[in-house]
Amino acid sequence: MEQEACETPSAGARETANDMTDIVVVDLESYVNVELDMEKNNAFEVLGHDVSGVTQALFQNREEDEDESDDDDDDSGTDHFNAEKLGTQLQRCERHGEVNSSLPDTFQTSHLLFYERFKAYQDYMLGDCKPSEVKAFTADYLEKLVEPCDWLALWSTDIFDVLVEVRDVGLKDLKACVGLVLPLQCDTRGCELTEEAMNSLLEATQHKVPLQELQVVYDQSGAFDQTALALEHLRFFYKHIWRQWDEEDEDDDFDYFVRCVEPRLRLYYDILEDRVPAGLVAEYQSLQKSCFECFQQFSVLRSGLSTDSDSELDNISMVEGLKLYDQLETLKRKLHIIENPLLRYVLGYKGNARQQCVQSRGLRASGMKVVHVVTASCSTIQLQSLLSDRLLPLCSSEDTEIQFHRDPISAVDSCHQGDVVIVLPGSYSVSSSIFLPDSITIEGFGLPDEVVIEKKNKGDSFVESTGADVRLSNIKFIQHDAIEGILCVRQGTLNMENCVLQCETTGVIVRTSAHLTMNMCDLYGSKGAGVEIYPGSVCSLIGNGIHHCKDGILIKDFADELDVMPSITMENNVIHNNEGYGVIVVKPSDGEQHRVPLDRSEEDPAGLTAEYKEQGGAPANLTSTDSADVPESDNNSTHVGVASTSGRKWQFSRQLSRNKETSCSRAVQDLMDHQIFVSIQGNQFRRNGMGDFGTFFY
Repeated sequence: MEQEACETPSAGARETANDMTDIVVVDLESYVNVELDMEKNNAFEVLGHDVSGVTQALFQNREEDEDESDDDDDDSGTDHFNAEKLGTQLQRCERHGEVNSSLPDTFQTSHLLFYERFKAYQDYMLGDCKPSEVKAFTADYLEKLVEPCDWLALWSTDIFDVLVEVRDVGLKDLKACVGLVLPLQCDTRGCELTEEAMNSLLEATQHKVPLQELQVVYDQSGAFDQTALALEHLRFFYKHIWRQWDEEDEDDDFDYFVRCVEPRLRLYYDILEDRVPAGLVAEYQSLQKSCFECFQQFSVLRSGLSTDSDSELDNISMVEGLKLYDQLETLKRKLHIIENPLLRYVLGYKGNARQQCVQSRGLRASGMKVVHVVTASCSTIQLQSLLSDRLLPLCSSEDTEIQFHRDPISAVDSCHQGDVVIVLPGSYSVSSSIFLPDSITIEGFGLPDEVVIEKKNKGDSFVESTGADVRLSNIKFIQHDAIEGILCVRQGTLNMENCVLQCETTGVIVRTSAHLTMNMCDLYGSKGAGVEIYPGSVCSLIGNGIHHCKDGILIKDFADELDVMPSITMENNVIHNNEGYGVIVVKPSDGEQHRVPLDRSEEDPAGLTAEYKEQGGAPANLTSTDSADVPESDNNSTHVGVASTSGRKWQFSRQLSRNKETSCSRAVQDLMDHQIFVSIQGNQFRRNGMGDFGTFFY
C-alpha cells in the first residue's frame, strides 16, 4: 500500500538534490576557514554563530558562485570541499527527560535569532510577494532546499512522535509522503499506539503528513542541514506569522513581508525577550483567539449562503454575516495596532489598566498609625536628627508607633492607610515591583541623590500606585529592565515632589482616571516618552526637568466615544534634549488633515506660519516668549528668533488608511484648541530633535 501511495522520485529530482549539494560544497569554504580559526581560539561558545554562518552559506545563489569562481582563479581548493568532510553546522537537539525513548535526536533549529529568520523570510522565502502569492513563493522556496526523498524524520503531533521515512515531498499542498520505519519507534502521550494502528492512520491520510509536523533526524554529514532549516522556517511561519484571514484582505496589492511578517516577527521576539508588558501580551493572545473564532464563524456562514436565493433565511444570514465582518475588521485593526511597534508605542493599550491590583488594606482595626523607618544602619547623629525633625512630630500622639525595616519593599508591604515610610540615606536594591494600594507617604530623609532605590530585575513596572492619596518625596528611583514604566499611576492620586527618576525603558505613565501631581522632579533616560498621559487623566507638571528621552511628554487622545480628554497643567518645566518632540499629542484623524510642504523654502521665508501672522506673534501659552525664560543660546529675544522657533514646530501627522500607510508632517497648530491644557506657561524647550510640539494622527 505504501509503494502505491508514494511514487519513486525521478532522476531529475535526484539531480536537483545533487545540484543543491554542490552549492553547499562551493559556498562553505570561506566559512570553514573562519570556523577552523575560531576553533583554535576557543571561540565556539558564541550562541547562534554556527547557525548564522551556515544559514548564509546555504542560501548562496549558484550563479553568483560561478561568477565569483571565474573572478578568483587563485582560490585553490574550493572545488575539492564536500559536505561529508565538513559535517553538519547545526546543533543536536537531545530528547532530555525521556529515559526510555527509542527515538533518535533531531536538529536544534528552534533557537534561531531574529535576524536569521528575518533574512530567510525577506531574501529567500517571501521576498516582495502579496498575500495571495504566499503559498506559491513558499513552495518555490522549499523546492530549492528540501531533499525530495530518502530522509528520516520524526512525525510530531500533540499525541505522539513516530519515526518515519520521507519518500516524496508534495510542495503544492506542503505535505510529505511518508512510511513507517520498522520496527515501530514511537513515543505517545496519554495513549497506546501499535504498528497496525499507525498504518491505519497513514492509510487514512494517504500516507501524507504536513511538512510542518516533520522534524529532521540529526545527521552529522551535513547533507540535511538545509532541509532542517527550511522546515524550521516553514513551521515557525505558519505557527507565529501567518493568519488565516491574511489572504482574504480586499487590498491584496501590498508587500506582505513589510506589512505583516516583519512587525509580527519583531513582536514575537519582543515578547520572547520580555520587552512587552504581560498585560499587553495577554490582550494580544485574547484578540488572536477572538479573531480566529470570528473568522471561523464568518467562513461557515459565508459558505452556506446561496447567491441565487432571496429567501428570508438567506437575508437574515446576510445581515449576520455583515455584523461578523465588521467585528472581524475591528479585531484585525486592534491586532495591527499591537503588532506595529510605532502604533503600539503611541496608542498603547487599555486592557492592562484593569489588571487586578494589590488590594487596599485600609485602616488598622486598632486605629493605630505606624511610622516605618527604612535603614540598614545609621549613625548616632542621623538618629538624633531623625528623632527631632520627623519622629517626634509624627509620633506626638499615643496612637502612633515606630517600626524599623531593612528594605523599602518590606516597609511598604506592612503599610496601612495613613502610615508614613521614612527612608534614610543609602542605596537600596529591590527585586520586585513596589505596589502602593493605600494612601501613604514615602519620603527620603535627605537629598534625592542620597536616598536611592534601584530595581534590577525584569518586570512590568517599577512603582505602581493605586492609592487614593499617595505621596512621594526626596527619593531617587533607578530603573532597569522594567517594561511598562518606572512609575505607573493606575488609579487614585499620586503627589510626587523633589524626586529623581532615572529611566532605562519607559518613564511615568498616568492611566485613565488617575491623577498625578509632579513638582520639582528630574526625569531622564526613557526610551519611550518621559511622561505618558492617557485620556481622562489629570496631570499637573510644575517645575520639572524632562530630558534625554525619546519624547518629552506624550498625550494620548483616543477615538473611543467613552474617552474623556485629559486635563493637563504645565508650568515652568524645562523640556530639553529629547530625541523626538518636547510634547506630542496622539489624536484620531478626522479626515480633514492636509499635508504641508516639508521644505521651509516653500513656506514664508521668515519662517512665519499663517497662524503666526494672524496672531501677530508666537502662539500664546505654547512656548515662553519671555527672554528670561529661555537661555541666550536658544532663539529667545527677537521677533525673528520667536518666528524661527514657531517655524520649527511641525506636526507629525499619521493616518491609518486602508493600506495602513502613513502620511507626512505638517505645521503645528495651536494646541490650546484641543482644550487639554488647563494652564501652560513659563515652560522652556531646548534642543528637542523634532521640535517642541507635534501631533500624531492615526
